[in-house]
Amino acid sequence: MDYYGLMIRPSLFGALVVLAAALGAAPVLSQNAPAAPGEDRNSPLNGELFYQLLLGELNAIGGEPGSGYSLILDAARKTGDTRLFKRAADIALQARSGESALQAARSWVQAIPDSREANRYLLQILVGLNRIADVLEPLKREYAAAGTLERDAVINNTPRFFARATDKKLAAAVVEQALAPYLADTAHGASAWATVGRMRIDAGDPAGALDAAIRGQAVDASAEGPAIVALSLMDPKLPQAEAIVRKYLSGKPRIEVRMDYARTLLNSQRYADSAAQLKAVTDERPDYAQAWLIKGTLEQQNRQNAAAESSFRRFVELESAAKAASDSPEAKRSLTQAYLALAEIAEQKKDYTAAQTWLARIENAEELLNVQSRRATILARQGKLEEARALVRSVPEQSPADARLKMSAEVQLLRDSKQYRLAYDLLKTALAANPQDTDLMYDQAMIAEKLGDLNDMERLLRLAIAAKPDFHHAYNALGYSLADRNLRLPEARQLILKALELVPGDPFISDSLAWVEFRSGNLAEALKILQKAFKDKPDAEIAAHLGEVLWQMGERPQALAIWKEGFAINPENETLLETLKRLRVTL
Repeated sequence: MDYYGLMIRPSLFGALVVLAAALGAAPVLSQNAPAAPGEDRNSPLNGELFYQLLLGELNAIGGEPGSGYSLILDAARKTGDTRLFKRAADIALQARSGESALQAARSWVQAIPDSREANRYLLQILVGLNRIADVLEPLKREYAAAGTLERDAVINNTPRFFARATDKKLAAAVVEQALAPYLADTAHGASAWATVGRMRIDAGDPAGALDAAIRGQAVDASAEGPAIVALSLMDPKLPQAEAIVRKYLSGKPRIEVRMDYARTLLNSQRYADSAAQLKAVTDERPDYAQAWLIKGTLEQQNRQNAAAESSFRRFVELESAAKAASDSPEAKRSLTQAYLALAEIAEQKKDYTAAQTWLARIENAEELLNVQSRRATILARQGKLEEARALVRSVPEQSPADARLKMSAEVQLLRDSKQYRLAYDLLKTALAANPQDTDLMYDQAMIAEKLGDLNDMERLLRLAIAAKPDFHHAYNALGYSLADRNLRLPEARQLILKALELVPGDPFISDSLAWVEFRSGNLAEALKILQKAFKDKPDAEIAAHLGEVLWQMGERPQALAIWKEGFAINPENETLLETLKRLRVTL
C-alpha cells in the first residue's frame, strides 16, 4: 500500500479528527510527569505510536473494525491511556463484538484499577452480555468508590443496570450480595433494602420484595424507598404493603409519594380513601397542580360537580401560570383533560356557551375527537341529534382505532338521546365486522336491555364471557340482571362472586351482590354490603339500593336520607327515579 500517498489524500483529515477525539483533544503530557491516581497515564506521542493510532483509526472507520480495535487496544496497553481503552471498547461495541468490548474493559480496569469510568464500562458490558455472575466484584467496587453523599444515588440507580438482564433472579441475588455491607447501615440500609426489593419485584418475588421493604423501613422509618417498594406491591393479598406506606405517610412524607398513594387507591376504586389523601395534599401544598386535577376527576366521577368545577378551575389557574411547564406535552394533555371536564360540567348545567368556551381553549390536535364528541353532545342536548352525529362522523380518521372511537362516540350520543334502536343497529353492524370484540358484545347487550330484549342481552353476555373468561363486567351485568328480575338467584350469586374474584372490593359489583342478598331475603347481609359500597363509592344507584333495603327494614328516615344524598349526586339516575316511583316516595 502507498502509505505516503494515503497520507496526503483528503481522507487523512477525517482520520486525524477521529484520532483527536480518541485522544480527547487534550495535549499529550510530558513523558516524565507523574500520573495521579485514577488519572490518565502519560502517553508519549512518538512517531511510532502516532502511526499505530492513525492506522487503527483508519481501519476502524474504513470497514475493518477488528484490526482497528486490536491496534488501539495494543496502544492503550502500552501507554495506559484511559482515552485509548475507552476508544477500543467503543470500537468493539459499535462493531457489536461484545467479547472484544469486554476484553478492552477488563484491560482498562486492570491497568487503571481506581478508574470508576472503566469499572462502569465493565459493569454495563457484563450485564449486556448477560454475564450476571461476573458482575458481583465490579458492583462492589462501584459502591465502595462512591462517597457517602453519592452512595445512596448509586444504590438507587442499580436496578437500571439490570433492566435487560434475562436472569432476573440471579441479578437480584448478585445485587443483594454486593449490598450486604450496607443493609444494616443506618446511612444506607433503607436505600439498600429498597433496591433489593425492586430487584425482587423484577424477579417475580413479591413476598421477598415485601420482606425487603419491611427490613428497610426498620432501618429508617422516614426513608421513602421502602414505602415506594411497598406502594408498588399494594394488593389485598399483601395487606402489610399498605401498612408500610401508611407508616411512612404518618411522618413527614414527600408529597409525590402521597400523590402516588392517592392514585393507587383511585385505581383500586377506593374512592373515599383516595379523596382523603388528595385533600391532605391540597391542604399541605395548595399550589400542587396535579392534585387538583385528580381531585376534580374523582369529584366529577362522584357527581360532585360544584366541587369538581372548583378543583378543575384551580388546576387550570396553577398550570396556566407555569408558562414553561404548560408548554410540555404532558401539561397540554392535562390541561385538555381539565378543559373537557369543565365543558362537560357546564353542559350538564345547560350552560352551552360556557361549554363551548372551554372547548375552544383546547389546542391539542390529538384530542380532536374528544372535543368534537363534546360539541356533538351539546348539540344533541339542544335537540340537534342528526347534526351532532354528522359532527362526530366528520372527524378525520388516522387509524382503525379512530374509526372505533368515532363509532363509540356516536353510540353514546344515541344512548343519551334514548335512541336505543339506532344505537343497537350501529353496534350490530360493528360487531358483524369484528365478531370477536367482547367490548362490542357487552355494549350491545346493555342496549338490548334498554330495549327490553333480555334474552338477547343474556345471549350476548354469555358470548362475551365465553370469548373472554376474565371479563368481569359481563359476569356482573348478567348476575345483576338475573337478581333484578328475581330469577335463578344461586346462578346470579355465582356470576357476581366470579366478578368479585376478578376485581376484589369493586363497589359496583358489591352492590350487585347485595342485590342478590336482598332478593334472597338476607336483608342484614345486603345492608352490610351496601353500606360499605356506598362509603367506598357514593353513587346514586348504590344509594337507590341501600335506601330500598333500609325502607324494607323499617328504617324509613334513614332510607329517605340516603335517597336524598343519592339524588344530590345524580338527580337523573334511572334506578333511583324508578325506585322512588315504585315505592311512591317523594323527596
